[in-house]
Amino acid sequence: MTVHLSHPDGLLEQDDYAPLAVATGTRTVLLAGQAGVDPQGRPTATDLAGQVHSALANIATGVRAAGGDVSDVARLTVYVVGWNTDMAAELYEGTARAQGTHGYSTPLPPLTVIGVQALWFPALLVEIEATAILD
Repeated sequence: MTVHLSHPDGLLEQDDYAPLAVATGTRTVLLAGQAGVDPQGRPTATDLAGQVHSALANIATGVRAAGGDVSDVARLTVYVVGWNTDMAAELYEGTARAQGTHGYSTPLPPLTVIGVQALWFPALLVEIEATAILD
């Protein structure tokens, strides 16, 4: 295992993601922001949960193409258009789908959510960057 997730005492108590990832390996995989689109760039969903799930599916595809798996993901950065805390349930619904269908860990690796004004085109609601460490 290249990534060990943990929750040290003294950090925010929550269960959705691990605040600490210790990664050991020989290759770092940096994925560009992935959106909830198909290979032709068409959105796969119109809701935030659906786009989060699809973006995480695209990350799984990228990490696997590099020779790894989603268990090698050490960090996620999520950019959400017009973010507010009322959107958290949809965000976590999308991540839960990805945990169920693509094998992402529970809890997720360290995760940062950043609100943005807009993404590449208006139909996009979310973009997710990932860092993975491979043996």
